[in-house]
Amino acid sequence: MAHPKHKHSSTRRDKRRTHYKATKPTTMACSNCGSTVEYHRVCPECGYYRGKPAIEKKAAS
Repeated sequence: MAHPKHKHSSTRRDKRRTHYKATKPTTMACSNCGSTVEYHRVCPECGYYRGKPAIEKKAAS
C-alpha cells in the first residue's frame, strides 16, 4: 500500500473536498393534492403516484 512521503496541507485537502456538498432534492407538486413531493416518490399526503393510488392512506380521526 502506498504511503505519502510528505503531509498534504489542509488547504490542499480542502481544495479536493470543495465539491463534497449536499444537494437539495428536486421536488414537484403532487398532481392529486398539490403538496410538495420528491420526484419518483409516492405522495406522503394522499398516497398517489403519477395520478393513480399507490398506497392506502388511513382517514384522519
